[in-house]
Amino acid sequence: MALKSLIEEAAFRAFSEAGLPRETPTGLKWSARPEFGDLQINGVMGAAKQLKQNPRELAEKVLQNLPIGEGLIAKAEVAGPGFINLHLDSQAISEDCQKLLSDPRLGVEQPTKQQRVVVDYSSPNLAKEMHVGHLRGTILGDAVCRALEFKGHKVVRQNHIGDWGTQFGMLIAELQATQTQEQISAGIALSDLEVFYRQAKEHFDADPEFADLARNNVVKLQAGDGECLALWQHFIDESLNHAEDNYHKLGVSLTREDVRGESAYNADLEPLVSELIERGIAVEDQGAQVVYLEELADKEGNPSVAIVQKADGGYLYATSDLAAIRYRVNELQADRCLYFIDARQSLHMKQVYAVARKAGWAPESVQLEHCSYGTIMGEDGKPFKTRSGDTVKLADLLNEAVERANEIVAEKNPSLSQQDRDTISLAVGIGAVKYADLSKARTTDYRFDWESMLSFDGNTAPYLQYAGTRIHSLFEKAGEELASFEANIGVEQTAERALALSLMRFAESLDQLAESAMPHDLCSYLFDLAGKFATFYEACPILKSEVDATTRASRLALAALTSKTLECGFEILGIQSLKRM
Repeated sequence: MALKSLIEEAAFRAFSEAGLPRETPTGLKWSARPEFGDLQINGVMGAAKQLKQNPRELAEKVLQNLPIGEGLIAKAEVAGPGFINLHLDSQAISEDCQKLLSDPRLGVEQPTKQQRVVVDYSSPNLAKEMHVGHLRGTILGDAVCRALEFKGHKVVRQNHIGDWGTQFGMLIAELQATQTQEQISAGIALSDLEVFYRQAKEHFDADPEFADLARNNVVKLQAGDGECLALWQHFIDESLNHAEDNYHKLGVSLTREDVRGESAYNADLEPLVSELIERGIAVEDQGAQVVYLEELADKEGNPSVAIVQKADGGYLYATSDLAAIRYRVNELQADRCLYFIDARQSLHMKQVYAVARKAGWAPESVQLEHCSYGTIMGEDGKPFKTRSGDTVKLADLLNEAVERANEIVAEKNPSLSQQDRDTISLAVGIGAVKYADLSKARTTDYRFDWESMLSFDGNTAPYLQYAGTRIHSLFEKAGEELASFEANIGVEQTAERALALSLMRFAESLDQLAESAMPHDLCSYLFDLAGKFATFYEACPILKSEVDATTRASRLALAALTSKTLECGFEILGIQSLKRM
């Protein structure tokens, strides 16, 4: 059991022996400031308020029942209105890090109850190429999937692509009008999806006869016409090829098997709406079928209105999203559903969840979470665009990241071979783009800035990747094998102790990420760890001749554990670690 867990148990016993009600939260947290100890018990004040007792006096009672000087806690004192500051035993810290060094899970415990978590992320509209707006949902969702899997949960990825709707009738018509079967098979027209879409839209707007053909294709497509379905499938395949090129470059774990688009729910839309009508949940309003949601009423008391079927009989995104919930709860047996969809869809998601709850398709035991995210802004503070005002293609953005990284890597290490430079530039460029996003609070907007994200200073991927390479270089100079290195760890010096305490917090940072679906929590932890290692590296000599063998081995062991922790964190974030830069 981890040291903090042992302290938690001891704190619970001390609470009980001090007369506090059973299961009173201890509020045990890592201290933000080392001068106030290593851990802090914050739960006394809340308990004192409930019991109407003096919090400092109650804290003194708890303090008297803590196992101070018995191998876990070296010193403790009451501070402020009732905090209890704990200074951990140095030997206990050493032993905890020793366990972490030989533990491939780095102290991350399996959940007491494994959950089946469905994660809806990326979800590009296949009528166009992926653009910068798809970046956040793709990499945030992927990092959370990796974290949940590492924790021990069963994760089911769902790429809810936009592969159905009126625009496909237009696109099919454009293929029919401009391409022979041989050209369609060759995929030449779809080499640039954005250009093809724009061409089809212009044709649609300018030619009424073509527009009628497009609308007729929609009807035929929905009816299962063989030719239309074949052309539709061709378009889907080509579009997914474009998306998968981006996924591959990003190092995202989505595969073709994870795709379940809107079209997959087409057969369930009519039965779904019929059920809502039969049960009196949906009612007719001006020809449309709507659900009035009193629980989402505005300030004037007007209920929110969720439309599930248009007056012309057509269905909406909400309808297919409801069908997806039914599928995920009934077929995938989800305990928790996470949706990485931008914040502008907040009302839409609230309505969908509310209807699903009202209909009983998502019982309260199933968690439905909209993991909303903000917008990527340009330097002008407006949504990120090209200089001409067009949406930035994701493929172009990633290519530029690698090119910029290549220039920086060549400048910093001109002796690298071209092959090594290309490999490192890919890891640095893509890592910089991903980390710049993942390190920001998910719910906020942020400005896209090439210079800051590719910097080797500050909270950036290049800085963290470089911290990792320093440790590999250290082991090369020491003539030791990093991956298998083990030795007794001591934490006598202040910098050693600070680094060890930071290493002990990895599991907790991952728990926080898995719970909140906020990858920036893990990024903040890794940045802090890298900073603690930099201080340790400067303050505690390792390979100098005056350092004795025992101290040398101990400090190498701390460095090895730091490397393993950084690399595990990188793996969860989907960022490539490096041995040299």
